Amino acid sequence: MAGAGQTAVGRLAESGGLAGAHTPLGVDEAQEILRAHYGREGTLTRFETEKDDTFRVTGADGRRHVLKISNADEDPAEVDLQNAVLEHVAGRDPALPVPRVVPDVHGRRMAPAEPLDGPPRLVRLLTYLDGTPLCETESTPAERVQVGRILARLRLATAGFSHPGASRVYAWDVQHLPRLADLLDEVADPAQRAALTAGMSRFLAIADRLDGCRRQVLHNDFSKSNIVVDHDAPHFVTGIIDFGDTVHTAIAVDVSTALLNQLPETPDEDLFARGRDVLRGYLEVADLTDNERALIPHLVMGRVVARALLTLWRARLFPGNRRYILRNTEQGWHQLDWFLARDIDTVSQTLMPSAQTQGSRP
Repeated sequence: MAGAGQTAVGRLAESGGLAGAHTPLGVDEAQEILRAHYGREGTLTRFETEKDDTFRVTGADGRRHVLKISNADEDPAEVDLQNAVLEHVAGRDPALPVPRVVPDVHGRRMAPAEPLDGPPRLVRLLTYLDGTPLCETESTPAERVQVGRILARLRLATAGFSHPGASRVYAWDVQHLPRLADLLDEVADPAQRAALTAGMSRFLAIADRLDGCRRQVLHNDFSKSNIVVDHDAPHFVTGIIDFGDTVHTAIAVDVSTALLNQLPETPDEDLFARGRDVLRGYLEVADLTDNERALIPHLVMGRVVARALLTLWRARLFPGNRRYILRNTEQGWHQLDWFLARDIDTVSQTLMPSAQTQGSRP
C-alpha cells in the first residue's frame, strides 16, 4: 500500500490546508501577537483544533474574544471568505448569533503575523459567543427543531453572497466525494476499505442527481461542535461558529451535513430519529424540493464516507493529533452499514413526508 504522505500530493484532500503541517504556537507567543495586532491583553486558553491555533481570550474586564491564527498553508482568500461571510450574515439577519469580526489596530479584518518558528500566518480576532457546544450536552426534540430553524435562517442570510474564495473545490464539500476515491488505497483495514468502496459506488449511482440542485454559499459544517446552545435561552442556539468550511455548494449538501451530526453514536434502527426534528424546524423557515429531500440521506452517507477517508488519511499524516482527528470516525462504521443494508430507493424515501411519521425501515 502506498504511503499516505507520498501519494496524497496534489489531491483534493490537500485543499483548505488539510495536508499542511501544523506547529502549535505557544501561549506566550500568541499573547504577543494579540498585543501587537490588537493592542489587547488577556488570559489565553487554547481550544482543540484540526489545523490552526485558536484561543479564548479573557480580558481583565471579563470580556472574552476568540483569537484565530491560521495554518500557514491556508489560502488568504479562503480566510478572508470567512470574515466576509460573517459580515454579510450580520448585515442580512443581525439577530443571528454569529461572531463579529474585530478589526486590528490598523482597521484590518485580518493581519499577517510572523511566528518565531515558521512561515507567516494570518491572525483574526472574533467576538466570543457564550453557551455550551451542543456536542457537550443533550437536546430535546423541541430544541432540535430550534437548531433546524437557525440553520434555515443562516441559509437565507447567505443567499446572494459571493466571494472569490467561495468557488473553491474543497474536500469537505461532499459533492466532490468521487475525487477522494484515490484515498481508498490508503485504508489499511480490508473490511473498512470494502465498506467505503461500496459507499463510494452507491454515491456514484446518485451523483448526477445533484446537477438539478440549487446552489449558493453555505456554512457546510453545521456540526454539534459548531453550534453553541443554552437550555434556558428562548431560541436555544446562542452561537454558530467556525465558518472554515464555507463554500458555494448545494443546499442539500448543507442540510445533509447538519443531519449527519445528529446521527446516533450507537446503532439505531431509525438513524434519522433526531435529524427529523432538525428537518422539521428547517422546513418551517426554508423550503426543500422533492429532489433535494430525496438526495439528503444519500449525501449524509457520502459525508460518512468522506469523513472516514479524510480522517484516516490525516491521522496517519499527523499521528500526534490522531485522537482529535478521529474523534467522530468510529461511529461512522455502523452508520455506513445502515445505509448499505438498504437499497437506493428505500434510502431516498427516508426523509420524504410519508416517512416522517413512520421512521425508516429496511
